[in-house]
Amino acid sequence: MSPASTSPASSRVPAPLRRVVAWLPTDVDRRVRVFAWLSFIAEVLIIGTGGAVRLTGSGLGCPTWPKCTPDSLVNTQEMGIHGVIEFGNRTLTGLVGILAIAVVVLVWRMRHERRVLFVLSLIVLVGIVAQAVVGGITVLTGLNPFIVGFHYVASVSLVAVCAAFLVRMNQPAGPRRRAVPGWFAGLVHATTGVLALTIVFGVLTTGAGPHSGDAASVRNGFDAEVLEHVHSWPGYALFALTLVVVVAAWRLRLHVRRWAVALLAVELVQIAVGLYQARNGLPEFAVGTHMVLAALAAATMTVVVLRLKEPVVAGRQDAARETASARG
Repeated sequence: MSPASTSPASSRVPAPLRRVVAWLPTDVDRRVRVFAWLSFIAEVLIIGTGGAVRLTGSGLGCPTWPKCTPDSLVNTQEMGIHGVIEFGNRTLTGLVGILAIAVVVLVWRMRHERRVLFVLSLIVLVGIVAQAVVGGITVLTGLNPFIVGFHYVASVSLVAVCAAFLVRMNQPAGPRRRAVPGWFAGLVHATTGVLALTIVFGVLTTGAGPHSGDAASVRNGFDAEVLEHVHSWPGYALFALTLVVVVAAWRLRLHVRRWAVALLAVELVQIAVGLYQARNGLPEFAVGTHMVLAALAAATMTVVVLRLKEPVVAGRQDAARETASARG
């Protein structure tokens, strides 16, 4: 590059940093895809490890925050297995944050052309930082069940945002238009609302149940047995609505039909696990699986909702192909 082609602003940037910026992709490539998937998987895994913290009674394995103890940043041998589990979950939070930073950096050069991807990556990064603070508050408040519940709902939301990133990174930039009938879109959005309601009641049910995260922690005061039944009502309504979505999508041969089937499959497994845990005294492994499945259901629902629209360019290409086929 000649001196004349180098702007004064860029010349003030250190050469190593310029090389790093030049290395960054200008469009979605393999690097972006790999780290986006790793970020999604890590967000799901941290829900599993967070569940393990609660279900093993390790919620106060590290009794202080941000340090594990007043005198140690990490867990000590005297803290036993509970300290290992709780500190392990905190360590995974760091990994999740590193992956989120990597995604933000990788989409930096395309932040104008692929603004949606950049915004979604920032939401995940800011959400992880906020989640670390909320996690600290849960410890400092002695595992208040409402704060713990909010912590879980926020984690599920971050999984959904990561799923949204995965969908949008595989679509071209530009405007989008609805690719399904209006009534079908309304049905899907109603199903999404019922899913959210199901998760909220599930959180309240868990907050009233025996898995508090620590023997000394209080519960939310609701009747757990009553909430188990109340939680099942939107759960069955969700299954019925999803079944209607699947049938309608296949009859209309909509592009979203395979993801609708995937959502139904996740819900069937979720219902089976829910019935098993309710009839067997809430075994820890089943409860943890139920928590992870709820996050996967939210992620799959996100994909279904986003596929209700399609890029305008793709839509025009499909219309052109259909016209050519009809003429042929």
